[in-house]
Amino acid sequence: MEHEEITLHGHRVSYRRAGWGPVIVLIHGITGSSLTWEDVIEPLAERYTVVAPDLLGHGESAKPRGDYSLGAYASGVRDLVQAIGHDRATVVGHSLGGGVAMQFAYQFPERCERLVLVSSGGLGREVHMLLRAAALPGSELVLPLLASPGIIGRVDAVGAFLSRLGLRAGADLDELWRGFSSLADGGARAAFIHTLRTILDPGGQRVSATDRLYLAAEMPTLIVWGERDPIIPFRHGLRASELVPGSRFVSFPDAGHFPYRDDPRRFVRELADFIESTEPSDARDERLRELLREGA
Repeated sequence: MEHEEITLHGHRVSYRRAGWGPVIVLIHGITGSSLTWEDVIEPLAERYTVVAPDLLGHGESAKPRGDYSLGAYASGVRDLVQAIGHDRATVVGHSLGGGVAMQFAYQFPERCERLVLVSSGGLGREVHMLLRAAALPGSELVLPLLASPGIIGRVDAVGAFLSRLGLRAGADLDELWRGFSSLADGGARAAFIHTLRTILDPGGQRVSATDRLYLAAEMPTLIVWGERDPIIPFRHGLRASELVPGSRFVSFPDAGHFPYRDDPRRFVRELADFIESTEPSDARDERLRELLREGA
């Protein structure tokens, strides 16, 4: 697995790439990075070209003042994939990355072969109280204190606190702790707040794709969810599968918000089976017009 960098529009974009074959793009969630996919990149790379970017404001990519909307993220993914020599891809998005993946498929259907949503945001209002609290006015003043070395260094105490909020030991706590620790960086913290307030308010998620999911009728779509997800309710995935004609829904009974971390072997198997058993989307303008008119 190669860790590479490229400069796009004047900003450093970090990404991991491995393998050969049809292209899979893996998009992480908020406060995450390409490292979240470390358990699945190499197994997938045995059959596919895997590209896992650090979104701007995350990981080792630049953290500029700028546009952190879903549309901007989707455009950034398109530009990266194109710049490194790929025209089309199966796009996999987790949590916030699911919203980015849906936006990518909406903005650039000709570049999206398949859509895979993993514990995705943008499919309902409900979300964990910690994220809603972080969207409150004044959180930018509190987060520097919470992410200070004195707090981050108290791993056991913070872990116990998160457990009391319903976050499970294992992959959920590990990933959320890694994400929380990244907020010690001022640039990452500013990007987190900006991104969060774009998609959430104190009442929950305010960006929803559910009114446009009918447009995915021609897009092979896989929806993956952990039945014990404490961040975004399992029922969001079930509802989304009902709204996308012909979609495939896969549940992980013992998994939380990170099913690809809880059971990476099964995740790789399910994703590979989905890719091998479906034909890439053939986006056509006339069919899009038909769907828009039918759904109007």
